[in-house]
Amino acid sequence: MASLVSWNCRGLKTKISDLKDIINTYRPACIALQETHFKTTDNIKVKHYSVLNKNYDSDRASGGVALLIAKDIPSAPLQLNTSLQAIAARIHTISLITICSLYLPPNQQINQIDLNELVYQLPDPFILLGDFNGHSSIWGSSDSNSRGVQIEQLLTDHNLCILNSDQQTYFHQPTKTFHSIDLAICSPSIYPFFDLAIDNSLHNSDHFPLTLSDNRNNHFDSNRPERYVFAAANWTKFARLAAITTHMVENSSIDEAVYAVTRVMNDAANSAIPKAHNSGRKQNKPWWNQDCRMALNRQDKAWSVFRRYPTTSNLIAFKMARAEFRRIRRRSERSSWINYISTITYSTSSYKLWQKVKKASGASISNSISVLHVNGQTISSPKNIANSIASTLSDTSSSHNYTYTFLNHRSEVEKETLNFSSQSYLQYNSNFSFQEFQSCLSTVHKSSPGPDNISYLMIQNLTSVSQANLLRLYNRIWNEHYFPTLWQQAVIIPLLKAGKDPTNPSSYRPIALTSCLCKLLEKMINRRLVYFLETKLPSSMPKWFPERSVDPRQSFGVGNRHSSRIFAKKTSGGHIF
Repeated sequence: MASLVSWNCRGLKTKISDLKDIINTYRPACIALQETHFKTTDNIKVKHYSVLNKNYDSDRASGGVALLIAKDIPSAPLQLNTSLQAIAARIHTISLITICSLYLPPNQQINQIDLNELVYQLPDPFILLGDFNGHSSIWGSSDSNSRGVQIEQLLTDHNLCILNSDQQTYFHQPTKTFHSIDLAICSPSIYPFFDLAIDNSLHNSDHFPLTLSDNRNNHFDSNRPERYVFAAANWTKFARLAAITTHMVENSSIDEAVYAVTRVMNDAANSAIPKAHNSGRKQNKPWWNQDCRMALNRQDKAWSVFRRYPTTSNLIAFKMARAEFRRIRRRSERSSWINYISTITYSTSSYKLWQKVKKASGASISNSISVLHVNGQTISSPKNIANSIASTLSDTSSSHNYTYTFLNHRSEVEKETLNFSSQSYLQYNSNFSFQEFQSCLSTVHKSSPGPDNISYLMIQNLTSVSQANLLRLYNRIWNEHYFPTLWQQAVIIPLLKAGKDPTNPSSYRPIALTSCLCKLLEKMINRRLVYFLETKLPSSMPKWFPERSVDPRQSFGVGNRHSSRIFAKKTSGGHIF
């Protein structure tokens, strides 16, 4: 797996499929692209990646650079003040580094001062990737040109290292020759850590992708959580293994019983439900079929023959194989799209419809992880970012945000005993029935599991005996007034607020993923209390419940004359229960 990839794609719009192939092969943290040929109005979306691009201001689409940064690593764009075709960002893979994608056109005069100013703007350590169009014996060229001399001067003036040796990166089709013009330049402090290799395929460009691998140990990818593949689950085996017994829920403390139930369900799931590693940066190609695979094999074979024997006839054979592959690929893409659209009918729900629209548009709901800036310091490691956001969220909800007067008032009020009496024989205090359990379980929606990794689907596939014993545990919790310790844990997902600075830890709001076992009991309690409340409200009083319409004027408890005056002033009201 490569950490970084650099590729002159010679027009990205027509190379999306090839870009996906590169991503699926290397799963890079960052991709530096040159000659994207984007206009200012062009936009591109790549699943699991954030796209930063700088387009070349021209009458026609030409030049241009871009950075594709994986959303599962911390990153932050870097503002560059340069006339060069360059774009940069800071990313954290194993450590914080700066990545810059640069394209220097062959027929354009480049000022050495502009190159120096670009390097000055890149925080150390950095890697400069791109198509420099320079020839020098230092990186394997048989001759030198003025651009190569410029690059040599840049390396000397700034004490930089070049990762290239003598690998050929560019194929000049008219002369059937190979050259080294795509370079990887880095700070000396990280030079020992990166190994450069060249892809064997042009991927329908005339430049080979450069791949850089970080030889330091990277545990970030291995920490991605596995997920259950419920579509391949053996639910019969799961139900048999996930046997919740009466002894398990009644002959120990509530905490021990909850732990035992969680363990037996997890063990059963691990045995009966296959797991899949998070695909991370994998790109989907639903149109790919056997015809495409065979055509690609023929193209690769023709290219391999030409590389060994670069004759005109072999080049023509390769170009014919490439043209055939492109035709088959376009035909497959068109056919796949027609089949996909034909699945949308009058009976397709709005939810399914929007799912298809999002998939077709390439929209991704995942948010990228941003580097944080706190008190003048840059926080880039995932663990430190999590701790910083958690600390900020904790401070936001802390009591020190309240005034001294309010804190004193709250302290006094909390000492007062509530004037509420209730008897155990009352209906809303009685044990929950199996009918209530089943009714709530049948209405749950798809929800991410909490720290215990138990989903609603697992609970639904328990045997009726296990479900009945789970209900016994719920009634113990209800009667003994004890909230299980295991359910007090949650997975916190920070979501960036709209329009806020992603580098500021206070710009995030938390989403808590709690145990589905706990949420099911909450639903049962809530449904019972809502039903009880509904029976106590007079028929003349509005009720805010599903499928109940409410006259807006009644919600304020005022007559027509007063309500019209309120709405004329655009006064807003709230509902308090």
